[in-house]
Amino acid sequence: MYTILHSIAGYFYLLLTVRVLARRPGAQMTLFEFVIVFLMGGIIILATMGDDRSVTNSVCAVLTVGICHRLVSRLKTRFPAFGRVVDGTPVVLLKNGEWQTSVMNAVKVQDTDVMAAARSKGVKSLDGIKYAVLERNGAISIIKKKQ
Repeated sequence: MYTILHSIAGYFYLLLTVRVLARRPGAQMTLFEFVIVFLMGGIIILATMGDDRSVTNSVCAVLTVGICHRLVSRLKTRFPAFGRVVDGTPVVLLKNGEWQTSVMNAVKVQDTDVMAAARSKGVKSLDGIKYAVLERNGAISIIKKKQ
């Protein structure tokens, strides 16, 4: 039972810690994938290196984290406000050619990050961008101006 309670606490602690950290552009994993990878890896390490090396303890911990993950996924679907807290919301970095500096400072994104994303979409200058949006997963979306 001790392992199950620690797994639940660890899941939510890690989920909130990762959520509080600023998003970085170019991230490929979703927040949930990130939490699962690190927490399950940590559980396996503790099961093999810790005092209790039982397979039962390790399986209980992994199953508990999996169940927490499923529960949070369902809560996000049922309660959109909960989903916004867990996953965040998209943030506008560039709007009609004007940098949103306060937003960019808050999420720790530089204009060079945005321009790198623009170049990958075939946009060579700032004049070709209508909007740049930092998505929930950390990717930067570029919306081109109509020519």
